[in-house]
Amino acid sequence: MADISDRLSLSTCWCSARHNDGYEMVEEMLSLGFKRIELSHGVRLSLVAGILRAVEEGIVEISSVHNFCPLPGSVQHAAPNLYQPSALDSREQSLWHRYSIQTLDFARKVGADRVVMHSGRVSFFFASAEARLDRWVDASEISAHELSESPEFVQRRDKAMKAIRRVAKKAIPRIRENYLQLLPEVKQRGLKLCLENRESMEEMPIDADYDDFLASLDEPEHAAYWHDTGHAQIKHQLGLIDHRAHLEKMSPRLAGFHLHDVSESGRDHQVPGTGTIDFKMISEFVRPEHTLVLELSPRLKLDQVLASRDYILEALG
Repeated sequence: MADISDRLSLSTCWCSARHNDGYEMVEEMLSLGFKRIELSHGVRLSLVAGILRAVEEGIVEISSVHNFCPLPGSVQHAAPNLYQPSALDSREQSLWHRYSIQTLDFARKVGADRVVMHSGRVSFFFASAEARLDRWVDASEISAHELSESPEFVQRRDKAMKAIRRVAKKAIPRIRENYLQLLPEVKQRGLKLCLENRESMEEMPIDADYDDFLASLDEPEHAAYWHDTGHAQIKHQLGLIDHRAHLEKMSPRLAGFHLHDVSESGRDHQVPGTGTIDFKMISEFVRPEHTLVLELSPRLKLDQVLASRDYILEALG
């Protein structure tokens, strides 16, 4: 347990929105018993000076940084998908590259070696396949954890995935090319890009193809997989993946975890141990080299953050 206690980080996504001073934000997180933190995609420029002061004083260790961090100067809210490598517009791709480089430089400055990345999504000219499916789910009033047992849902889900796969054939080469252009910058800085699995069906890469996508980037020392337990569980509830089987397949490229739970209604970033995720199963895949980050909703209260920490220390210790 002591080992996990030393390694466990808390993501700033829980508290960055209500802080104006980065040093005070770090102090609050340390007061909860954390020695390490992840700088998430809600870190505004106004927080940077205080964060750097805390790092320079040696009072905190930064485990990982989540693109884009810090946010572009004009952005005052979490915006990990502000610019996407899947974009058709070359100007947006250039901005994605520019601010991703800024994140790489910031990671070096704060001493983190892992940068968590979102990889964009497919888009549709008319209503998206997933949006149509979501409307049906809302109207059906079927609970999220029961969806995969509904034949009608499965039929509609498979139809949506067929449309998503068709569009993905054109999006994936753009995403791959943008990562290939970024990887030399990653190698030069001695960092590791950690591509995160996502909760939306339309976000890329498609889970079943994740291992092939990473293999196409090569560079296993600099391009890795980041497992978000909540996002994987949402896909598990939809019947798109088996959570354990997915982790088994991705474990050779696994660099870290976002740890949070998912309620039966499908709400993620909840207190671990209160929802549908089997964290004992998750613990079987945790290795000493993995980064462990509690990524909790800003709606959670102080006692819920402490309960999350204690549960993970017990489950993974």
